[in-house]
Amino acid sequence: MAEYLASIFGTEKDKVNCSFYFKIGACRHGDKCSRLHNKPTFSQTIVMPNVYSNPQHNQTESVISDAEVQLHFDEFFEEIFVEMEDKYGEIEEMNVCDNLGDHLVGNVYVKFRREEDAEKAMNALNQRWFNGRPLTCDLSPVTDFREACCRQYELGECTRGGFCNFMHLKPISRDLRKRLYGRSKKRSRSRSRSRDRSHRRRSRSRDRDRRGRSGRY
Repeated sequence: MAEYLASIFGTEKDKVNCSFYFKIGACRHGDKCSRLHNKPTFSQTIVMPNVYSNPQHNQTESVISDAEVQLHFDEFFEEIFVEMEDKYGEIEEMNVCDNLGDHLVGNVYVKFRREEDAEKAMNALNQRWFNGRPLTCDLSPVTDFREACCRQYELGECTRGGFCNFMHLKPISRDLRKRLYGRSKKRSRSRSRSRDRSHRRRSRSRDRDRRGRSGRY
């Protein structure tokens, strides 16, 4: 019985736990959902709901080009990514939803390399403001975005549009992706070199100690 319950946990067959919350960290029914939303007590991922505002979704603004929208989004993405990584820790992945449904619109998901960095970010961000509004930040159960994303949208075939219940992730430009995620690689190499230098210093120190104890100089 225990094995069966474990096998259906978070799936459509699970009559107790909400499969949508388990997969995408959000549910269109919100607190009125008939199934449980099991919020994680630890996770690598945080979510900040309703943070990004796509100017093309704002009907009060004048029509702007796709290039202008991409520039606007790249600037937003870079600002969030750089501040997060500089203040809280190395980022493995950051994603922004371009859906229109209230439970997904503008959601920003940040997956850190370490769970403790995600917790540190969540605690700090819940005391911050962005664009004149207080931020709300929670730990998210989403760690595999392949399961959370709409495959039809990625193929350009989603018929539900912006109100799809799976993530429609807005892509950043190729140059920005290379630059931002290259930061992490450079930091990892720098830490690796630092550990190597520290290891060599300790090794030389131990060698000197052994020579000193044996009477050799």
